Amino acid sequence: MLDFTPIREKKMTFKQLVSGLNVVDLSNLTNEMIDEQLKIISSCVDADVVFVPQDPEANDPHAKSEKDVDLAWTLGHIIVHVTASSEESTFLAAELARGVPHRKGRSRFEVDWKSVETIDRVRTRLEESRRMRLATLDIWPDAPHLENVYVSTYGGKINPIVQFVFGLSHDDSHLDHLQDVVDQASKARVD
Repeated sequence: MLDFTPIREKKMTFKQLVSGLNVVDLSNLTNEMIDEQLKIISSCVDADVVFVPQDPEANDPHAKSEKDVDLAWTLGHIIVHVTASSEESTFLAAELARGVPHRKGRSRFEVDWKSVETIDRVRTRLEESRRMRLATLDIWPDAPHLENVYVSTYGGKINPIVQFVFGLSHDDSHLDHLQDVVDQASKARVD
């Protein structure tokens, strides 16, 4: 898996991180990320999916409702959030790779986290996301338009590969969060 630490410490740019990556690498990195998430939840049971953890730092400024801004995220909530973000990045990357100019706006759909109540549903959501993300790579042209960029204050010049890796970076940023919720849920089952 990619190490995003140098990005977060502002010691490297996304452009530097992805230098030399190709579509096959993006496919492999996607599989590694989904496999890691599945590994983290491997011992979970249905009760863990809806367990409400302690999270004093909970703060979601993008929450749909004011009452949900400080809501601690369940395991199901984390999974639907990270899969939606990664899928959005992969679909936007496919547009860039095809030569479509960047446009403002979102390409995002997030499953209602309250509808994800079983560990089977979580695993299914991860596998569905894997399938969708990998499918976006299949629509890249043989010679992707890597020169098709837009400028972002977050990542500088964003080409299709950087855009795709944004999703993996977001996934990565929630791995510790996911592990913490799994640990808390597991401990609660034992206590």
